[in-house]
Amino acid sequence: MPEPDVVDRLLGAVDHALDVVHDRVLRPVLLAGRFIAYGFILLLVSLVLISVVIIGAVRLLNVYLFAGHEWLSYLIIGALSLVAGLVIWRRRRPVKLRK
Repeated sequence: MPEPDVVDRLLGAVDHALDVVHDRVLRPVLLAGRFIAYGFILLLVSLVLISVVIIGAVRLLNVYLFAGHEWLSYLIIGALSLVAGLVIWRRRRPVKLRK
């Protein structure tokens, strides 16, 4: 069996080097890019859904429950938002304890 020539060995070494670079450099970069992109998409979709739910709740309260007294709808939505914010604030931890 003849020994592989220099070109085959050189191309094999280049192929191996490119595989190593891909596995150690490009794959983490691609994973981080996907994570960031999907995170932004998830953030935007959740903001749209939260906005739609709040707008729907205000309109539902204005039309069916408090017709003529819109300030009650805003008071209820504001109180719910305040309670949600206080719950989130209460659950926070100092930076040293986060891990």
